[in-house]
Amino acid sequence: MREILGRGADHVILCAGSTQAAEQAFKCVDRGGTILFFAVPPPDSSLSFVPAERWREEVKLMTSYGAAPRDLEEALDLLRRGRIRVKEMITHRVGLGEIALGFKLVAEAGESLKVVVEPQR
Repeated sequence: MREILGRGADHVILCAGSTQAAEQAFKCVDRGGTILFFAVPPPDSSLSFVPAERWREEVKLMTSYGAAPRDLEEALDLLRRGRIRVKEMITHRVGLGEIALGFKLVAEAGESLKVVVEPQR
């Protein structure tokens, strides 16, 4: 992001429940930006960051546990207007016969970002 735009993102939405994704979110967010933890890493994991850097950079950390209807409406509006490029987030597609593999990919959170189950596949 910084290489392409010369700056970080104003908003980073963490949708993958991995510590690697969370660490990357801290590298991607710009000064004064916000990181929203929509999906969280496993309960026994921890993140390492320098609090003074986050304080100095005025990075805001937010969490989402459930959502108000207005939040969902706003998210759907962003999707409809193409403000969020969802197709780029999908890293794996599995059929119903491969659903165990899909769950394994999500649990490991290694190379997968989003796994989509396609029943017709």
